[in-house]
Amino acid sequence: MSTVLHKAPSTMKIGDLNTGLQILADLPLGDAERAELELNRFFDSLLQSPPESEIYLQLLEQTRIALCFIEEERARCYTNKALPLGEFEERAFRRVVDTWLKAARAYAHCAQLKSPGGSTAHAERLALILHRCIYYSGMAISEHYRARQHLSSGLWLNLHGYYASAEEWGVARLPVGDSLDAHGRNTQCTTAYVSLLLIELAGPYGLSVEEAGLVRRWANSWAPLVSLHATAADEPLAPLLVDLMHDAGVRAACDCRQAAQLRRLDSSRLALQLRQARKLLQERVSPAQIGLGEDCTDEQCRLLLNRLFKRWGLLHTGRKFRRHTASGTSRVCSGFTGMHFHVSGKEFSQPESERVYSRQDFDTLFAFRHMLEPAQMLEVRQVQLGLGLDIWEVLDQSASGFRLLRAGAGRKIEPRQLVSICPHDGKSHLLAQVAWLMQEQGGCLLAGIAALPGKPQAVAVRPLTQEAGQSGPYSRAFLLPAMEAMAAEPTLVIPRGWYQTGRLLEVYSESLRRVRLQRLASEGADFERVTFVEL
Repeated sequence: MSTVLHKAPSTMKIGDLNTGLQILADLPLGDAERAELELNRFFDSLLQSPPESEIYLQLLEQTRIALCFIEEERARCYTNKALPLGEFEERAFRRVVDTWLKAARAYAHCAQLKSPGGSTAHAERLALILHRCIYYSGMAISEHYRARQHLSSGLWLNLHGYYASAEEWGVARLPVGDSLDAHGRNTQCTTAYVSLLLIELAGPYGLSVEEAGLVRRWANSWAPLVSLHATAADEPLAPLLVDLMHDAGVRAACDCRQAAQLRRLDSSRLALQLRQARKLLQERVSPAQIGLGEDCTDEQCRLLLNRLFKRWGLLHTGRKFRRHTASGTSRVCSGFTGMHFHVSGKEFSQPESERVYSRQDFDTLFAFRHMLEPAQMLEVRQVQLGLGLDIWEVLDQSASGFRLLRAGAGRKIEPRQLVSICPHDGKSHLLAQVAWLMQEQGGCLLAGIAALPGKPQAVAVRPLTQEAGQSGPYSRAFLLPAMEAMAAEPTLVIPRGWYQTGRLLEVYSESLRRVRLQRLASEGADFERVTFVEL
């Protein structure tokens, strides 16, 4: 920490508006870590020695743009990082969450102070304060999603409490100005609250960073299309509800108990909006013209809208395949080098016609030429190459995948990553993708693993060039067979960035063949699964 920070006073007295504004003007925005520290000291001083209520509120409003800028910069420390987070990343995440919660607490403190004005002005003031409390509490929740961390206890209860207060005081739907809105639009407490519910419904732990950004933007834009209603005693409960007395977002009706505290979402207008957006994309209208944004592709928007249609339309019918409890441990490997090794059962080498033996190859062949147990050599090489397996506990499984827990140390892992898994009840490795990932507060990792169809075969591939004799070395890849029961074509799993429509590849397994790539069947953080035709 710099000497400047050591010399700064631990508390500051803010008795008037000009003093507070000068402190905010002097925030070192070029140094986000230091600016965050100064802003926390600013909030602490307001909480300990609050000025007059109107000055208090004006100062809090003046922090909004700087606060969001600073915390967005700080969030870069842990956004899009593989799990588990490192010590520095973890510390930055906790600091950002604490700052959002402190801002919400400062607004709630301001509401407790006596304020002048008639009933209308008082209601507008309450609406603004409660909107900020909802917004900042929601940002603390969003940071957990962005860092893929398990939600701390009490976060949803705080959010429900602020919204319930807005309902109780009749200000939930009063318009509120928002300096953070680029178009200068008003918002309201209900809109801010609903946008958080929509983000949770989207399954945030399974979204990429780009998808999470789009979901947040669309949720903020389309939240006014969703209405929130108290449940009536004489009507059947909706499948999904919000329980204001439970520390969770949207829940299944069977888990809800206190009818007076239940709220149902009406997203029928949002479903129409989603249906219209999907139709326009099919008609080749650009995402920017539809209002989806200028920083996303047609395909990206189409896939994400398809995912959201059932979730935001509250049509999500549950899992395609039933889960059942399982026990045991599975062995998991990541990285093409390790996965290829464990799927094939041997170390990767160039096909004989292309291979140039190194001095180490000759030494290895000579040293092990009399071995009677080749499997022992495989184990030795596995350790030498750093291709050990991580042990995960199986919590439950379905026909399409597993839910796993890793309590011990292991390699870092990220969502959408390709892995190989040897199930607790199997002997060979399957290919799978990390569908979602979350780190619990104790450091354990929870993951949803979606199996790719078919038993993989480890192969070697290389692009074909037009000039004879100019092809490069082979790389590791996998061949997945056709699965008629799942209507799955044969596919190749290749490193990310290799796919081009019509590209020619040479595939070597037991024999040599040439294929032409057709279309992208799926993709992830480090791989592409593509269909092909043989030539």
